[in-house]
Parts: sequence; structure tokens; C-alpha cells
Amino acid sequence: MQTTLTTYTVQQICEDFEYNELEGKGLFGLAGKLTIQPEYQRSYIYLGTPSETAVITSLLKGYPLGLIYFNRLDDGRLEVLDGQQRITSFGRYVTGKFAIIDGNGNPHYFDALPSDQQDLILNSKILVYECEGKETEIKEWFKTINIKGIPLNEQELRNAIYSGPFVTAGKAVFSNSTSNSNLDKWRTFVKGAPNRQEIWETALRWVSEDKIDDYMSLHRHDTGITEVKSYFDAVLDWASRVFTTTRAEMCGLDWGRLYRTYHHKSYSATSVDTDVVALYGDPYVTNKSGVFEYVLGGQTDLKLLQIRVFDKPTRITAYTKQTKDAKDRNTSNCPLCAIGPSPNNTKLWPLSEMDADHISAWSTGGATVTFNCQMLCSTHNKAKGNH
Repeated sequence: MQTTLTTYTVQQICEDFEYNELEGKGLFGLAGKLTIQPEYQRSYIYLGTPSETAVITSLLKGYPLGLIYFNRLDDGRLEVLDGQQRITSFGRYVTGKFAIIDGNGNPHYFDALPSDQQDLILNSKILVYECEGKETEIKEWFKTINIKGIPLNEQELRNAIYSGPFVTAGKAVFSNSTSNSNLDKWRTFVKGAPNRQEIWETALRWVSEDKIDDYMSLHRHDTGITEVKSYFDAVLDWASRVFTTTRAEMCGLDWGRLYRTYHHKSYSATSVDTDVVALYGDPYVTNKSGVFEYVLGGQTDLKLLQIRVFDKPTRITAYTKQTKDAKDRNTSNCPLCAIGPSPNNTKLWPLSEMDADHISAWSTGGATVTFNCQMLCSTHNKAKGNH
């Protein structure tokens, strides 16, 4: 790969600058010769943040913005490899998209700045490395230079590696948070910021069964994302039908896996809601997020609920059995007292002086069920801890 160091002014880069409000990204600069946000780039994440203002403040103070990297294409056009957040920030400011706030809380748009400050910004020199090479070299370099600052997340890197019409179509649907009428519904079930590609990543994860890289490589040159969008919608439509009441703990669950596992079963939404309400009201259920799969699976896997405390009937059942067995053997009804040489090895403790204990520790997956319950004297239960 070849690199050439050159210099542009802010004014040159901002010539014919375009910013797409709908998609939230810088499009073109350098009189249309520069693509500011090629598809392998992440979305513009400085919007409305202190970082956006800091770019302008740095220019006004004469501070360098740091190296920026362009990729020179075969036709001579350029695209931003690294620096699109900074370029979009000063492009947006120069074209009047936002104001900076002074120490007194007063807003200052570019057009309202004194002419000397306008000139200071426009004449600021931007140091640029222009790179030329094969696609694989450019993508590897892109990954290398983006380890600083706000690092690219995994999906942003995948978008770079598998850039093409498939990524373009995916970002158009799943990365636009400004005008997406489906976003409220999505946020009921899916965590993540659209502009950081996290909803797009979830959609890919569901349809690919966690093999995102393989799927993106296979479909890289597809011009649409019909399968991804159809599967994503099918998962959310199914979840919405089964669980008709929205709950905070729904968000972020692996609904793709739950759909694959349970969507072939029939459920009564009314019965499901009744069961969920009952489980939410159970003080022994410590994991509300597990309630949904517990209900889907026929309410058999108690580990999903992380029930740690044995209820009163279970304690009484365990106590009654242990005490009867102890009387028959003439030993203590505390199993740990019975096996030691202590003076209590034949003592029958009253229920009020015993505590319920997990035979197989709760912390290692031991279930809170009758067969895993033993009653210990309070002293031994405290000494045993969680082992």
C-alpha cells in the first residue's frame, strides 16, 4: 500500500459539503470528490455531543485535529478512511447545522462569528495521508488506525470488512434512528443503539444463528436484505403475540434463540400473561428475565428463575423426613452434627433452630427444589456458607 502526505484546508474539504439529516451522516466534500462516510465507516456518533463542539473549539484555538486518512480509488476519487467524525463535525458547523455555546450560554452559529474567526476555521490546515492499495490492504489499515479514540465495535468492523450493497441495504433499514417508525417496537425487545449498528447486529445474529461473519460473507454482494428483515420481523411479531404485556426485562433477551426453540408450540396469550404476572409477584423469583423462557418451556426449568430461598412447605417436608430418619438411626437430624464427634451428634433440633440449605450449591447451579434441600442446624449452616 502506498501513502502520500498532503494538506487541505477546512474550506477545501467543505466545498459542496453534504449532510444527510435523514440518515445522520456526512456524504460528500471536496467539491463532490470526497465520500465522507463510505459504507464500511460507522455512523456519525458525534451528533449533539461535546465531541462535536470540541472539534470547532480546537479549530478556533489553532489546535491540530490530528492526522486524517483518505483512500484514493482507481478513478481518482477519495473516501475517508479515518476522520469522518471530525470532518462531518466541521462540515456541519460551517454549513450552519449547529451552534457552539460560549461561556455565558450564548449560541454562536458559523455565519454569526466575526470574520476573523470564520477565516481561522476555514483556513485551518488538515493533514491528510492519502492511501492507495488493494481492498484487503485498505480494510486491514482501516481496522488498525481505528483502535484509538472511540473504538469500533464488532459490527462496525464487520461492516467495513464486508462492505458492499448488502451492508448498504442493512444500514438503511436498521441504522436510521431519526425516522424509523418501528424503533419503539424494536426497543421493547432489542437493546442497542442503531447508529452503532447494534440492532443490525442483532438482526444478523438471529437469522445466522450466531454465525454473523459467515452470513455476511455469503451475502456480501446481495442487493437487498429480505431474509434478514423477514426473519427479524417474524421473531418480534411472534414475541409480541405470545407476550402481550410489555415488560422492561424483555429487552435484550435472545429472542432469536427463543423463537427457534419455541415458535412451533401454541400458547394462549391470556394464560401466558397470567403466569407471568404470578411469577413476577413471587418473592422467591430473583431473575425476572428468566420468567419468559420458563413459561415458554412449560415451567420446568427452575434454574431460569434463580430461586434461592426454599419456601415453607419445602422446609417442613425436608425437616419431617430428616427427623424421622434420624430417630430411626438414633442420630441428630442435622446431617453435619450426626457425622461428627460433637456432643450434638444425637440431638434432634427443633425446626425453629434449623435452616434450609442447598445440597448442591445454588451458586454452582443447584436448584431450589425439594430433592436439593437439607435442613442444618443454624451453626453448621452458617459455617457451610455457599459450599
